Amino acid sequence: MSNIYNRQPGKLNHHSFEEMILQRCGAERNEVSTGAAFGVDVSVIDLPNGLAMAMTSDPLSLIPSLGLQESAWLSVHLMANDMATTGFAPMYAQFVLNLPAQFSTADFQTYWNHIHQYCKEIGIAITGGHTGFIEGQNSTIAGGGTFTTVAAKEQILTSAKANEGDVILVTKQAALTATSILAMSFPETVKNNAGKDVYEKSCELFWQTSSLIDALTAAGIETKFTEVTAMHDVTEGGVLGAVYELAVASNKGVRLYNDSIPIGEVQQNVCALFGIDPRYVVGAGAMIITVKKGAEQNVIDRLKKKNIACTVIGEITAKDKGKKIVVDDKEEELIYLERDPYWHAFFNAYKKGWK
Repeated sequence: MSNIYNRQPGKLNHHSFEEMILQRCGAERNEVSTGAAFGVDVSVIDLPNGLAMAMTSDPLSLIPSLGLQESAWLSVHLMANDMATTGFAPMYAQFVLNLPAQFSTADFQTYWNHIHQYCKEIGIAITGGHTGFIEGQNSTIAGGGTFTTVAAKEQILTSAKANEGDVILVTKQAALTATSILAMSFPETVKNNAGKDVYEKSCELFWQTSSLIDALTAAGIETKFTEVTAMHDVTEGGVLGAVYELAVASNKGVRLYNDSIPIGEVQQNVCALFGIDPRYVVGAGAMIITVKKGAEQNVIDRLKKKNIACTVIGEITAKDKGKKIVVDDKEEELIYLERDPYWHAFFNAYKKGWK
């Protein structure tokens, strides 16, 4: 068995997940229709009368270099992004807060008020959890949360439902999260090397890191659009990692077109400064959407009405065709990085004393 004490920062990798967790998930229950799986954002539990409950969990953020409001935004919206892949907004929330012992009452009130407000805006009822203050707690992770929603089972999407022949879309652009957080964490470095304009535009990208509206617009709110088959949130591993995970979850192959992946000039500049590939770094705010062939323009047009850019980047293929990406007119293997390069870039900059 792998040595869990030798882990690198970031999520548990695919192999370790399968080796240590997947076969050890407690009791088997018939009503669990979608359980723990690589590349799947939610679990789904069957309920009576054709309903099902979708659930997702994530760490809560408390990042001093970003600020309390920004940390609360990430805490709420990164989980909401995962739930959005079902085509539905989250309805209920549980929060477990493990906060630093020195965290002041005023700061706690500010942080929690923003969490409350962001949940209220989405329509999420906070139903409980736990709040504690821990000595020696110096992590940027402040605990964890779980979002749930209830909907008609047949209407709940997951990243495991893509079909051969589907067209792959991505909303917005790559590397939104990595670019904005690196700039906000090392402002002097970005200003001095990439310019004030790049810095300011990078900071503005932070507030694009919610993909809830992207997903609900694509899938439909009051009326569900059946041309959307699957969605997957772009988090660690970036756009390329998210597409790879969706293909694995759906037991399919994929063919991507490198030149079609939308990467803004701001992301190119900041990622170049930190030595990372914007296609492979954490990019919450973008959503991978698979659509029945011929219906992709319908989804693009719906999103355009909401001022959300959406781009065709490839198609789902048969599993035996593998996972491919076309670069400079040559088909190559789509590589999956076990560790998001963002983590190394962040800690390397921190160790170098970048400001």
